[in-house]
Amino acid sequence: MKNLMVTDLLNRFSLEVLSGHDQCHRVLKKTKVRRPGLEFMDKFDFIATEHVQILGKNEISYLHTLQEEECKLRIGNIIKYDPPCIIITSNQEEPPGLIQYCVENEIPLLRTFDSTSEVSAKLDAFVVKAMAPEISIHGVCVNVSGMGILLRGKSGVGKSETAHTLIGRGHRLVADDIVVLKKLSPQTLLGSHNEKNKEFLALRSIGLLNVVRLYGRTAFQEETRIALDIELTKWESNTLNNELELETKFIDYMGVQIPHIQIQLQPGRDVAGLIEAAANNWYLKQQGYSAAEEFVKRLEQEMED
Repeated sequence: MKNLMVTDLLNRFSLEVLSGHDQCHRVLKKTKVRRPGLEFMDKFDFIATEHVQILGKNEISYLHTLQEEECKLRIGNIIKYDPPCIIITSNQEEPPGLIQYCVENEIPLLRTFDSTSEVSAKLDAFVVKAMAPEISIHGVCVNVSGMGILLRGKSGVGKSETAHTLIGRGHRLVADDIVVLKKLSPQTLLGSHNEKNKEFLALRSIGLLNVVRLYGRTAFQEETRIALDIELTKWESNTLNNELELETKFIDYMGVQIPHIQIQLQPGRDVAGLIEAAANNWYLKQQGYSAAEEFVKRLEQEMED
């Protein structure tokens, strides 16, 4: 998990620093922002600490209705939960005592023109993704018909060349050679590049290509949710490759189970076409359709007739 600091929020979003310019190096430890409710009351031990606290119109309006001493007491209760920063939304005026408390406790106080719902959604999405556990693997990541696919295999097997063919068919490159995988949830794995290889595709005998410069912006995608893991392997003559429907196998990345298939390579095989077929077939399975099941039903119906 990467360290994320308040400065990263400043660089990402349009936030005004009301106080604590020299405290923006504070580290974020929780992935969800909070709006104070019970936090306004006397301290409750079961309320989570160290979350970014957002003060929207409801919270600011409530604080402005209080007498100055009561307002400071409620603000003090928020401070006790040690937020890495406090954000006031909708460009509202800060309530009495808030800046003082933030200065005394070295907590940055920020403000934005955005509404509370906008800020909460943007911050949650950004922080969850930025702080997600991640690993880097050798392979290629592409988006085929809206589906994120990992292409793996031994060096020189043809992963990048296959990705190039897929780009020519209207699909998108996400990362070549090094793929960064982020675990957003127990069911969600995100594939992306490592910034250095962004938009680049390396082809043997050709060299390094910038797919955006060559084929346009639609040839590249920043990230994609991984739906399939495809391993490209050498052709094995003695293996059975004509099953009606292979049993689904999975591969584990940081505890996330991803469906896995192998595609054996042979001169003349349309590997890109097979990957397109695999992606579309998996999509149909997710919709509840199985070609193998329909075929068996037709056979059974013919036998009954």
